[in-house]
Amino acid sequence: MESSASPETRLMKGNEALAEAAIRAGIHAYFGYPITPQSEVLEYLALEMPGRGGVLLQAESELGAINMVYGAAGAGARVMISSSSPGISLMQEGISYMASAQLPCLVVNVMRGGPGLGTIQPSQGDYFQAVKGGGHGDYHLPVLAPASVQEMVDFVFDGFRLAEKYRTPAMILADGALGQMMEKVSLPPANSLPYPEKPWATTGKPKSRERNIITSLYIEPERMEGINLQLQQKYRRMLQEVRYETIETADAEILLVAFGLSARISQKALELARARDIRVGLVRPITLYPFPTEIISALSHRVNSVLTVEMNAGQMVEDVRLAVNGHCPVYFKGRMGGMIPSPEEVLAEIEAIDAQVEQSA
Repeated sequence: MESSASPETRLMKGNEALAEAAIRAGIHAYFGYPITPQSEVLEYLALEMPGRGGVLLQAESELGAINMVYGAAGAGARVMISSSSPGISLMQEGISYMASAQLPCLVVNVMRGGPGLGTIQPSQGDYFQAVKGGGHGDYHLPVLAPASVQEMVDFVFDGFRLAEKYRTPAMILADGALGQMMEKVSLPPANSLPYPEKPWATTGKPKSRERNIITSLYIEPERMEGINLQLQQKYRRMLQEVRYETIETADAEILLVAFGLSARISQKALELARARDIRVGLVRPITLYPFPTEIISALSHRVNSVLTVEMNAGQMVEDVRLAVNGHCPVYFKGRMGGMIPSPEEVLAEIEAIDAQVEQSA
């Protein structure tokens, strides 16, 4: 693949920036199937990868694509797949198999409105699917939630690091707006993400070791329980990877919690509220799994109220309520089906909460 000595600045669409970052992260292969609003990932890689040392194959379906990822990851390749909400749903069986077989890969979901085929407009309706497992069995993926095109780039590298460190599929959970918007990005140098050793991979058996066997099938329940216990131990180790951003929380009386595009909207609402002398802070979870429970719990002892803002019917708010654990009221503001809340709508919710607090004081 190409080499470059320093970062490069470009104006890029989110999907294309992510694809370019994947090449620079040194992916060996990409398998996928087109679906709006992430088709530009496949289109960009189809143009760029053949001349830059990678392999791309448009599969016959999302089911075929995820099983190609399984095979490539099992052979030790650094491999990525991307899709949008209905397509990711079709991949859940393969993702569950890979979680059990402990195979690293990067899965990108550029969410669209649902349920069903829904709309091509942006949504955050796949939170439950992403952080609670999605497929069958007891497993988790590390999930990164970008809020800018720059983070679409950065989280490709972070996602591969997490996937390879913990031998697991990792996910970037973006949305159609981030995939389509254009912003200035700083692209890292090519080949700047080292490849770890993968002694477990099926790369051919030398005389010096036993065969490597990769499977998710264990007939004996005792053996399957042992695999599950090993996975749960790994997920506990993942808790050290929690990441979040806090804004204006030192004196906040109302705390906003939002991720991705909703966090950008909430930050503007925060600025409008503070201009009206309403002390608002924001926690933006960057890792949705592991979830930043501790910081939200700590702040819930200091604020009057928490408002969760999402582009769904109320999903992350359940994890926020668990973190708050009754220390203060938790409110929810959401839009569904591809609708995006405006900063003014969020401000109206903030003002209503503030008025309610004043009345009860």
